Amino acid sequence: MTWNGHWHGFGPWVGPSSEYAKEDRRRPGRDPNDDQTRVFLTNTMTPVQTGHALLRRNQVSADRTWTDVEDALLWIRRTWNANPPGGDVLPLDQHLAYDRGHLSRGSDCALGYYSPGFTFVSYSVVCCPNHFFPHLPCPLPPR
Repeated sequence: MTWNGHWHGFGPWVGPSSEYAKEDRRRPGRDPNDDQTRVFLTNTMTPVQTGHALLRRNQVSADRTWTDVEDALLWIRRTWNANPPGGDVLPLDQHLAYDRGHLSRGSDCALGYYSPGFTFVSYSVVCCPNHFFPHLPCPLPPR
């Protein structure tokens, strides 16, 4: 599979897993103007379907928009180090090798884990254009 595009970083969201479990807040509604969509657009939790993050235009920034996969991976590393996991998780370097392959082929990467303080940490790198949501416009083209 070949893919040509760029990436956007979203998050991190840090909070109780009980909030993260409220999936209705992590899904847009059927209508762009309904209450569920309005809640979704202001929410910072990783969407159930990561490509839907491209709808959150107000959460995209130039410093989290990359044309080089290594820059996206550096952001994952920095975000991980700023919000380290607690417990037994896949080591960061193995995670980054896995993410490099997937991002390079146009697959999104979402990370979610518990911190040492038992809060849940969630963030993602979303491919643009997105394989699963090709109709969603880019929220912020790269420079």
